[in-house]
Amino acid sequence: MTEIPEHLLKRSQEAKAKAEGGTGPVPESSGASDDDGETIPRSLLEQSQQGGVTAPASGGVATIAPPAMAGPSGNTHRLLTVVKSGSIQDVKANPGDKVHVWPHLLAAEFTAALFITAFSIVFSIFINAPLLELANHNATPNPSKAPWYFLGLQELLTMFDPMIAGVTIPGIVLVLLAFAPYIDRNPSQAPEDRKFAISIQTIHLMFWSVLVIIGSFFRGQGFNFTYPWDTGLHGIFHL
Repeated sequence: MTEIPEHLLKRSQEAKAKAEGGTGPVPESSGASDDDGETIPRSLLEQSQQGGVTAPASGGVATIAPPAMAGPSGNTHRLLTVVKSGSIQDVKANPGDKVHVWPHLLAAEFTAALFITAFSIVFSIFINAPLLELANHNATPNPSKAPWYFLGLQELLTMFDPMIAGVTIPGIVLVLLAFAPYIDRNPSQAPEDRKFAISIQTIHLMFWSVLVIIGSFFRGQGFNFTYPWDTGLHGIFHL
């Protein structure tokens, strides 16, 4: 059993004698350090001898160890612990990468809207795209082109077998895009740290964009390859 410190033993004996009606000298250190949280307050010692302990005035919590045990000198003591009150949670708020909707987000969106509007006006001035007559189911237009988002597939059909152009190549592209986040698991958002994911997406966009541009501007009558500055633009603005 761990030996009880001398000063605690002395103070406990004096408190016990006083509780039984005896008299004894008062320790010198009992006046200023009753509630400093480092030494055991005399009031707690007296109350522990009587079987009850209350919380100190400083807001600490006093606890008593289980049943009293006999010390080296045969006297019984209750060991007390004064715990300083405080928060049991350590909250650390880290600022995130956030910006306000106004003016940061709305300013960028408004600028983009102005740019698109200006581009559409200029494009409509220099490009003749008249409205034609109603569609006639008995007369197929020449050239017959799919909407722009399917022109890539239509262009592939002119180069490969339908099974390869319509199933194999698009399937490989979709599988690579689906597995890219699992292959490149780097959490960083910096472009130099995400070379694989950015390369896959860039190749996909460039590949599809080139096919759409060829199908839109370089396919004329009969979907034959032609130069738009020689024969004009065919079937891209009035589908």
